[in-house]
Amino acid sequence: MTQERRIAVVDLGTNSTRLLIAELSEAGAVETLVRRSEVTRLGDGVDASGRLSDAAIERVYDVLATYRELADEHGVADSIAVATSAVRDAENGPELQDAVRERFGFDIRIISGGEEARLTFLGATSGRDDSAPTLVVDIGGGSTEYVIGTPDSQPDFHVSTHLGSVRQSERHLASDPPERHETDALRAAAREIIAEGVPAKRRREVRAGIAVAGTATQLASVAQALEPYEPARVEGYDLMLDDCERMLAMLASLSLAERKQVAGMHPDRAATIVAGAAILIESMRAFGLERVEVSEADILHGAALEALAQGGGG
Repeated sequence: MTQERRIAVVDLGTNSTRLLIAELSEAGAVETLVRRSEVTRLGDGVDASGRLSDAAIERVYDVLATYRELADEHGVADSIAVATSAVRDAENGPELQDAVRERFGFDIRIISGGEEARLTFLGATSGRDDSAPTLVVDIGGGSTEYVIGTPDSQPDFHVSTHLGSVRQSERHLASDPPERHETDALRAAAREIIAEGVPAKRRREVRAGIAVAGTATQLASVAQALEPYEPARVEGYDLMLDDCERMLAMLASLSLAERKQVAGMHPDRAATIVAGAAILIESMRAFGLERVEVSEADILHGAALEALAQGGGG
């Protein structure tokens, strides 16, 4: 394997900016060399203002400077980036796109919700041989994607909703800790959005669930009280519906300062974990799932695999 098969992929999400540096094999395997995630809150206030704030953009730039150094140190041949909900919703999103390309050398695309769903499904299900209709749920800061299909094939249903953990926190959770009526309102909104976005027939077809991204990985970490975070123990962890309900009740009873001290919780995730947990629970209930498997492989791996298929990385 030569360095020319190495690729750096960045995901500019609503809540976090993430990096994967991977080595791609001709057989389609993605070997993780570096994985980083920093909470940059790029989407702060976008739902209300329609713009990315200067402060949020600077937080992203600071992280991208570090990611650029890491990519150079590892001799990557291709540096790509995808920008999702917050950037595509913001009127100044194209300005950020231009700056990321010019200042940091990442070939960046602002992708649609549909493209986000497709890449996430590709990453989460790659290498699986299960033929059961599978749901991949990706709870982000600005949106939640629901993708249905069979592993190792193109998904045959996807929808991008506004059920992001940042967006719904801003809309519903004004108190610290949140009041019961606030979490109830958030959960009711989630049920309504899922029902509108995913036909009942498709929900009934699902037999297995995979949950990706920060909400799911953090809940898996909290469930196991992981300190420090251990990706190997999070990957493949089964989140049970009853356990998620207990964690939501516990987390919603705490102030933000107290949630930051919970074993297994990354402090930067504490502000949005209540909304994220509520969204995951309502998603599981809507699809009739008593458990979901947590996967560390998501849109980053999907983008890397697509680059390999298109001849990138070499």
